[in-house]
Amino acid sequence: MCVKLKLCKTGEKRSLCRGPCINRGILTAISTTGPSKGGGILEKPFIERTTPGRESEFDLRKSRKIAPPYRVMLHNDNYNKREYVVQVLMKVIPGMTLDNAVNIMQEAHYNGLAVVIICGQADAEEHCMQLRGNGLLSSIEPASGGC
Repeated sequence: MCVKLKLCKTGEKRSLCRGPCINRGILTAISTTGPSKGGGILEKPFIERTTPGRESEFDLRKSRKIAPPYRVMLHNDNYNKREYVVQVLMKVIPGMTLDNAVNIMQEAHYNGLAVVIICGQADAEEHCMQLRGNGLLSSIEPASGGC
């Protein structure tokens, strides 16, 4: 969003940005005395916000395609101890708590399969590879289909 500076006395508007606004965090004041050599008194400007253009964050997010979610699946195996599976889940998956890791491990142990996390495809592939790198059986699948 561009910010325009409206000077109160003259009613003149001057834009603080030319082209797309790159640095929106800095607001500068413009002297009301014009190009003369200093000594002028600056008045408090009135800030008027313009309608967001194509460069606004909202429009950029809207124009990007949102990646479909993927499930990271943990498969039961007869090789790894339950405690080790819990440790790996907590190490590999950000924010994984002990209780959640135990529940996921138990579900995979009794049902043969458990959902570890639902996330974007790139993250799902990374988590899957990390789980496999630690000796666990893992796969990913699109989260949109099925139950």
